[in-house]
Amino acid sequence: MGLRINQNIAAQNAYRNLSVTDSQMSKSLEKLSSGFRINRAADDAAGLSISEGLRSQTGGLKVAVRNTQDGVSVAQTAEGSLNEVTSILQRMRDLSVQTSNSGSMDADAKGAADKEMQQLNQELDRIGSTTSFGKAKLLDGSFGATAKTTGSTPITAGANMTAAATALAAGGSFTIDSVDGQTVSGGVSVSIPAGAVSATSSGQDIAKVVNDAISTALKGKGFQGNEVSMSASTASNGDVTFSMSGVGSFGMTDGTNTPLGAVGMSAALTGAANSVSGGNTGRFQVGANANANERIGVAIGAVNSNTLGTANLSLTSSNGPADAITAIDKAIKSVSDTRANLGAVQNRFEHTINNLNVAVENLSASESRIRDTDMAQEMVSFTRNQILTQAGTSMLSQANQSAQGVLSLLR
Repeated sequence: MGLRINQNIAAQNAYRNLSVTDSQMSKSLEKLSSGFRINRAADDAAGLSISEGLRSQTGGLKVAVRNTQDGVSVAQTAEGSLNEVTSILQRMRDLSVQTSNSGSMDADAKGAADKEMQQLNQELDRIGSTTSFGKAKLLDGSFGATAKTTGSTPITAGANMTAAATALAAGGSFTIDSVDGQTVSGGVSVSIPAGAVSATSSGQDIAKVVNDAISTALKGKGFQGNEVSMSASTASNGDVTFSMSGVGSFGMTDGTNTPLGAVGMSAALTGAANSVSGGNTGRFQVGANANANERIGVAIGAVNSNTLGTANLSLTSSNGPADAITAIDKAIKSVSDTRANLGAVQNRFEHTINNLNVAVENLSASESRIRDTDMAQEMVSFTRNQILTQAGTSMLSQANQSAQGVLSLLR
């Protein structure tokens, strides 16, 4: 065995092993103190890439849960106001039934009842114009982004269409070219069956027929069906005035480049062509990605004395109470339908929240398996490295002492 002092190979070997052990111990301390198995890309490049993607998806879904909870709040707010609208309509109906009792109601009594009727109409208008969620009006017909149509005379946001009910009675069809900014291949054909409405149909009746037809057609093309909403009111001359709202923008043409002409809706419109105002107030982002399947659109038609058909009711005319009962019954049904739609949307939102929370839980578990430290396993490695560090330090000391034997040869 040779004795050399210039190169202490044993000490170098002990030092190298001690350096490796010290590096591993530092990494174990980092993982144990941070709770993460991956603290830098060098720890696991592929795992870091996958876990960051999962982290983005989980964060987006958590925000989507809050968005959907806002949707529930919006539906509850609107439905709460409509509950009071229903109470007002029921009171108006009671007044109409009371006034129709001509055997005991004199002119003064009818006049008093009519005054209350007009006050109730004003309250309907006030509720419709003031009900809001934040700054978004819910019942004035603007909830849901504004709409426009293609063709020679575009329908602008907030504009009205007029049509005689007799023209609608013959039926017809029109095409929706785009919904929520998505061009629909081949268009969505909406058909109004002949006889579905008549010359005596109210605005609410006609709006329901058109909305049902739009909803059925949109669902046939893979949409939800509630992206577009139309409300209507009847003027004193019998014409029906339509207003439209929808999520995003949608285009309409009757195939002859005349918007809705096939169903008797003339373009008596105001506003700049193709103007879009307001915002996508009826769109709720319920997913982590920007696509149509991860958005839920809600459109709420206007609710006021005009759209409900109660604005021109009079209890003092000879046939006024009977006409009022008929009109108010239709108004109650219209409001009930709107409340039912809002209730259905609210239930859908609640199921969406449940689904999102399950997805967040599972994705978080997946990210944890990739990125988080298994504390028990890491403690095993840390204890091993701690022992090896102590042993390596002792052996380095012994290796450094081994060369001392050369001194005995020099005595």
